Formats: sequence, C-alpha cells, structure tokens
Amino acid sequence: MCEAGGADWIHVDVMDGCFVPNLTFGAKVIETVRKLTALPLDVHLMVVEPEKYFDSFAKAGASVLTIHTEVAPHLDRQVGRVKELGCLAGVVVNPATPLAAVEEVVGEIDVLLIMSVNPGFGGQSFIRGAIDRIRRARAMIDRAGGRAALEVDGGINRATIAECWRAGADTFVAGNAIFSAADPAREIGALRALCSEVA
Repeated sequence: MCEAGGADWIHVDVMDGCFVPNLTFGAKVIETVRKLTALPLDVHLMVVEPEKYFDSFAKAGASVLTIHTEVAPHLDRQVGRVKELGCLAGVVVNPATPLAAVEEVVGEIDVLLIMSVNPGFGGQSFIRGAIDRIRRARAMIDRAGGRAALEVDGGINRATIAECWRAGADTFVAGNAIFSAADPAREIGALRALCSEVA
C-alpha cells in the first residue's frame, strides 16, 4: 500500500520502553518487513545504548539507522560504526534538545531528524516551535556543506507538511496521517502534492 501510494521510504519506530515509554519492534520485524519491500527501511532507534542494536538491525535489512543525540555520548564513533555496517547514518534531536548537539557531525551524517513531538507515541499534536528549528537545521546543514536529508517526525499531516517543507525539510514521517486515512495510498499523494507548491 505504501509503495502503491508512492512512498520513498518505510519509517520504522523501534522503542525499548526505557528511552521512551513504549515498546515496539525488534530486529525480527525489520527482517520481515525487508522481505516485503525493496524500499529503504528508515529505522528510528528510540533506545538507550543504541550501539547494542546496530549489528542486528543492519543484518536484518535496515537501510538507515537513526539514533538520538540524547543517548549518544560518543556520537561521532556511533555514526562511524553505522556507516561501517553499510547503513546510512541518521541523528535525531528531540524538541528540547539544542541543535548544537549535532553541529560537530552534521557534515558527516546522511539524515538529520527533527522531532516535532516528544517521541514515544503516535498521533500527537505538532509542536509549532519545530518550524524555526527546521529553518535553523537547514542553515546548519548548508553551512557545513552537508548532504543530510532533513527529516521531520511528529504531527505531520495536510495542515503541517507544507510549512515544514517551506522551512527546508525534504523528508517527512507521516504515520498517523496515512494509516488513519480512508485511502492511505491516496493520502501519500496528497501530502506529496503539498510539498510541490511554489515556496
């Protein structure tokens, strides 16, 4: 259904019940999803000690491993290890985490994910302050000469996606908006169309 709608990636939230108050998928689910699609699997590790999961998730078929700065005291080393495993390396910042936390690695990463909700549960309302953070993140990537995709996750729907796109985001996680729609495949197209207007 996601492929039919034109989705570019499949975003998978991995939660450990410690870093966020919810528990979701393990490597076996990633392995199963990999068998069902050739689309890149964007694996968002909302876990403590994410480095413990790198090898098993890479082996299971993850295309992108994205880790939170809040649990990555050795961010440069962790980004390097993800790349050694043949995955794209992503870094996430929560709504209250300063963008400066990723400034030293922003030129080396493949994805910078801005959370526009506090992570842990789907269906939350978009935090308006994310728009300014997206603008500042885009400027930071450009200053560093980086090539990272600027991804936004949380409360992305028809009412919020265009403003995020105009602020500089180019990649969007829209779980609830798509999976609660009457026609999910059509909803993907509608969201994409909102990012093709003249900014």
